[in-house]
Amino acid sequence: MKQRIPFIVALWLLIDLYFFQAVQTLTANHFILWGYWLYDLLTGTAILYVALSSGLSRKFPALISFLMTLMLISFIPKLCAIPILLLEDITRLFRGFPPRSTWVSELALIIAAIPFVGLLFGLTHGRHYYQVKKETLRFADLPDAFEGFTITQLSDIHSGSFSSEKGVEKGIALVNEQNSDLILFTGDLVNNRATEMDPWIPAFSTLKASYGKFSVLGNHDYGDYMKWESKGHKQANLTRLKKVHQEIGFRLLLNEAVTIEKDGQHIALIGVENWGKGGFHKYGDLDKATANVPEDAFRILMSHDPSHWDAITLDHEHHIHLTLAGHTHGMQFGIELFGFKWSPIKYVYRQWAGLYQKNGKYLYVNRGFGFLGLKGRVGIWPEITVITLMKG
Repeated sequence: MKQRIPFIVALWLLIDLYFFQAVQTLTANHFILWGYWLYDLLTGTAILYVALSSGLSRKFPALISFLMTLMLISFIPKLCAIPILLLEDITRLFRGFPPRSTWVSELALIIAAIPFVGLLFGLTHGRHYYQVKKETLRFADLPDAFEGFTITQLSDIHSGSFSSEKGVEKGIALVNEQNSDLILFTGDLVNNRATEMDPWIPAFSTLKASYGKFSVLGNHDYGDYMKWESKGHKQANLTRLKKVHQEIGFRLLLNEAVTIEKDGQHIALIGVENWGKGGFHKYGDLDKATANVPEDAFRILMSHDPSHWDAITLDHEHHIHLTLAGHTHGMQFGIELFGFKWSPIKYVYRQWAGLYQKNGKYLYVNRGFGFLGLKGRVGIWPEITVITLMKG
């Protein structure tokens, strides 16, 4: 990532230089022109210094997050307006390259203003702009007793990023309003340390579901992304985090399965530890987790990283009817309008948000309850998923 930051900053400054032509066309005010460059040069220099200084970005993650947010506010609106200026330049080539048109520069600024307003909303209100996403899934072999059974899925709470008690309580109240039979949490309770959850234990303890609350670990829960005094301190942190799950009323599944019973019939709920493609640790063991699950069981799997679905779950010897995952956050940035869905994360994860189906098996990727890095959400809002199981 460090190697990419100079390239990202250089690209940003090139976009700045190009967009500056539109600003220059509309005003000669020295305060505006100098202010334009002062903001970007100071922000870009600070990002390079913090990111490339040894250990500084690890010691002050909130600072690098803040600086990256300042960069996005500047970069994204200008990037959206660049096509307008490029189209004008193409026509200028055939017209002897006359001065830029005032109205085209005004149009470029108007277009830039739209994502700018969206960014401001997302960064100030988006982190708690919870959306309830509902899906009804039909399975021919669903036990009759589970017709209409409801599951609320939460994922990626990242309690270490929270700062608003009212905002978090708003999300928790919305979860309880769904009155689901089961609440399932698919990992990343914290950013790094178990102590990040301490202020939020009372609030999350109020979550209610008549058939119980279950959880798994995500990649951030193991403490792999920070330097510990010793292996013992790291292990103690994980031990404490497991107790936190218990304190908020969740049964943590560690490569194991439990039986959910209703009216004498059963479904198997399976939970694996984190398993991710690429450089992510592969603690998950689906073979171990399903070892004692009956052959004819209806199976629901909790697995934090959706890449586990393609790599392991789909071709597993046991038919996994429904997999619930999270991890991607939808990158906390993108567009979801009128059925259209896009985020840069789609170029990293094939399944990154919402419902997917293959060979009669379903995967649902939750967009996350909390946030990490970017101090907000833009277009990809925090999610509470409600899934209704139906027979058919």
